Amino acid sequence: MENLEYVLQMKNISKDYYGNCVLKDINLSVKAGEIHAILGENGAGKSTLMNILFGMTVIHSTGGFDGEIMLEGKNINIKSPQEALELGIGMVHQEFMLIPGYSVTENVKLNREITKRNFVSRIFGEKLETLDLKEMAKDTRKALDTLDMDIDEWTRVEGIPVGYMQFIEIAREIDKKNIKLLVFDEPTAVLTESEAANLLTAMQKIKESGIAILFITHRLDEVMEVADNITMLRDGELVAQKKSDETNVIELAELMVGRKVEKIVREKRDEKANRKTILEVKDLRVMMSGEEVKGIDLKIEEGEILGIGGLAGQGKIGIANGIMGIYPVSGDIILKGEKLKLNSPKDSLERKIAFVSEDRRGVGLLLDTSIEINIVVTAMQIKKTFIRNFVLFTQINQKRIKEHTLKMIKMLDIRCRNEKQLIKKLSGGNQQKICIARALTLAPDVLLVSEPTRGIDVGAKKIVLETLVRLNRDLGMTIVMTSSELAELRSVCDRIVIISGGKIEGELKPDSNDTDFGLMMAGEYKKIHSRGDEQS
Repeated sequence: MENLEYVLQMKNISKDYYGNCVLKDINLSVKAGEIHAILGENGAGKSTLMNILFGMTVIHSTGGFDGEIMLEGKNINIKSPQEALELGIGMVHQEFMLIPGYSVTENVKLNREITKRNFVSRIFGEKLETLDLKEMAKDTRKALDTLDMDIDEWTRVEGIPVGYMQFIEIAREIDKKNIKLLVFDEPTAVLTESEAANLLTAMQKIKESGIAILFITHRLDEVMEVADNITMLRDGELVAQKKSDETNVIELAELMVGRKVEKIVREKRDEKANRKTILEVKDLRVMMSGEEVKGIDLKIEEGEILGIGGLAGQGKIGIANGIMGIYPVSGDIILKGEKLKLNSPKDSLERKIAFVSEDRRGVGLLLDTSIEINIVVTAMQIKKTFIRNFVLFTQINQKRIKEHTLKMIKMLDIRCRNEKQLIKKLSGGNQQKICIARALTLAPDVLLVSEPTRGIDVGAKKIVLETLVRLNRDLGMTIVMTSSELAELRSVCDRIVIISGGKIEGELKPDSNDTDFGLMMAGEYKKIHSRGDEQS
């Protein structure tokens, strides 16, 4: 029997990628005129769930999914985003899908243009009808007014503020006549505070028109302001479903990050020891698109493992990339009391700072070359090691390269046929170990590691983390580990700095309570504590 109470029902949704379970028995029901928030850390499964709803190729090309989807009580099997759109499911993306050279109206009505008959079309058919610009502008104005957006409908999109672009994306979706369900994917991430407030008001108006909204966000205060119901995902599993009037920001923060943390065994640091600062940044600003750093001060102590955490797009990735000079940077970077040359990867490497990039395929590896070349190439360029110098020429020292590579293969337990094997033939975990081996070959004083376990299996993750702990313990290496996996940071780090909105939200010990971690990740910690200070 059809259940018309719900616009959308997703029942027992499960998905695995090549044996790795990323969603397990997820149930989600959304009524008409309801705002339903979906919360969770990076990697919780939110994106995969939406990819299933929209019939994305990545789902169907990897074996599909288990479970069923019902729209207005009818079983559906969506094969593409276009099919989802035809059924009345729309999405407002983080990345803008606008055509800069077109006007607001042309973008809103794209592929749904209104036409009118003319003399020629009466003879030769509707394909020669004229655009009805007046009606198109009228529809666009109605959508813009719903969003309280004071912009002329014929303004060119190119050059307008980012916040306006987000509203135009939303206007396009609500202009669609058959829309039943709208998915907002982190819609306020690029908006100012006032723009975000306007958007939340607009969401309420959309809800009142009977359209259901799925609201994917990490901003807990916004959830509490507009959501009717909340679904919390963690590690691909459904951990809680709450009515917003039966919970609060603190409980949501705890639910978002609460999990068992398996501490990797390492010697406890002497907290009373007078430790030297090895690396310091002052007013660090990094222009890394999507991970901008907006002015931070941070001291890194010699011999520690410092964790840098935070949600995607909050700036954590930009810190190491800025220190290495890979993206435009300003401020001061001080190593052992002396300033580093800004925007100079070569200077950072020469001063014994090594970097394992989050983009191992784009930045970290030469995929069509051998293991041994990948391990020694940077040391050859920067330190001129593994090169024999003669009077008139130089020669690569193949014997020394082989000896060093075999030593690294043994030390890091790199699973391969031999040192000549091509990098692209290795698993993700072994590729990550090659990146670490290359960094170690520089014999660094400070090792910056970004997303060291991204895209590798559970077994390989443990080995990589244990390797970092061993390097710190046995060689005294100072390590700065940036990761979206909060549980991993808590398992290996001495202290953890959380980045939100391009700034430091706070610093915690690994065994600090889950609530504080959750509030910091959501950018709510300072707000709540400042309110508490005012009340006291």
